Amino acid sequence: MTVHSQIQDETGRSVKPSYFNSPPLDVSVAFPQATPASTFPPLASDYYQFDDLLSPEERALRKKLRECMEKEVAPIMAEYWEKAEFPFQIVPKLGALRISGGTIKGYGCPGLSLTGSAIAMAEVARVDASCSTFILVHSSLAMLTIALCGSEEQKQKYLPSLAQLKTVACWVDGGWVLEGQKRWIGNSSFADVLVIFSRNTTTNQINGYLIKKDSPGLTATKIPNKIGLRIVQNGDILLKKVFVPDEDTLPGVNSFQDTSKVLAVSRVMVAWQPIGISMGVYDMCARYLKERKQFGAPLAAFQINQQKLARMLGNIQAMTLVGWRLCKLYEEGKMTPGHASLGKSWITSMARETAALGRELLGGNGILADFLVAKAFCDLEPIYTYEGTYDINSLVTGREITGFASFKPASVSQRSRL
Repeated sequence: MTVHSQIQDETGRSVKPSYFNSPPLDVSVAFPQATPASTFPPLASDYYQFDDLLSPEERALRKKLRECMEKEVAPIMAEYWEKAEFPFQIVPKLGALRISGGTIKGYGCPGLSLTGSAIAMAEVARVDASCSTFILVHSSLAMLTIALCGSEEQKQKYLPSLAQLKTVACWVDGGWVLEGQKRWIGNSSFADVLVIFSRNTTTNQINGYLIKKDSPGLTATKIPNKIGLRIVQNGDILLKKVFVPDEDTLPGVNSFQDTSKVLAVSRVMVAWQPIGISMGVYDMCARYLKERKQFGAPLAAFQINQQKLARMLGNIQAMTLVGWRLCKLYEEGKMTPGHASLGKSWITSMARETAALGRELLGGNGILADFLVAKAFCDLEPIYTYEGTYDINSLVTGREITGFASFKPASVSQRSRL
């Protein structure tokens, strides 16, 4: 029991202990019974040996990504997540991995298979979800839009430096390019180029534009007070009479259908983020339960904990195989919007359950970012929502399998006829 002191000095102010403003103990000193995530746990979540389904090049890429993330990002991720700041010092290291641009061929881009790009996304997310979102927005949205919809001159101008992460991009859909606003845009406060989709009020069609940072009339300010993906610098973008010259108009964007070919790839990539996050959560829990002892035995020795671990592991195997099949359907030209939507919605829901089980397993340490699980628990919430909520994605699949669109409620006249 703690008794709060009401002792005051002669001025009436409360007298606080001399150690009141002391810095917190390092977590490894405060809790030596288990290793924090700054020393990342070894991979334990590939129970069905998913590596066997990958090509030698994809396996090598996976290994390279894992080593870099564990060495360069894991030691600093909790600190930057707590501060809600982006660690710009890791950008050159991410650039050296040659994953930016994903499936894009030429222009200095890696030309990966979709499966290779997906496992790269998962390996980044396994250690830090915010870093994977940074790559997702930059690569699978902004760069891919330029590659699929830009002119040859625009590709030559922008893609090589974006592929090396010497410049950074963000992606904005909606609003009017000269006068409008948009919220929740990742990377926007520091992006060198903004890829913007807007509705033309004359044709009522969607057009695409490239806007450079510091363009007159453009502002992008960070959204504060997030509880998830705190390292990602989401912004509010305001466009006030921003002039876009003809050479910065994307010739391949003339309707909403033109944006769909970009979103088809990005939705697959988003589905792989929760796979990676869940892998990290399981890996952390597996090590923690073996290290942490209670009643003279490791927590891993208790039945209920083993049952939760097995359920988490089963979720991850199923999520991984659904994600892998989604990649293959895309590569074979067979993936439909319903496939992508079901994959994204179901995988994110399984990831939420997996993170919740991990949160339970770690007890009090399950609410500390130092042990990864609490951070992953929060980071999954925005991923569950963006690229279409669980409910909307379910309705996209529902429309495809039934032939009936149920997005809008029936009108009053329709209801009266029922």
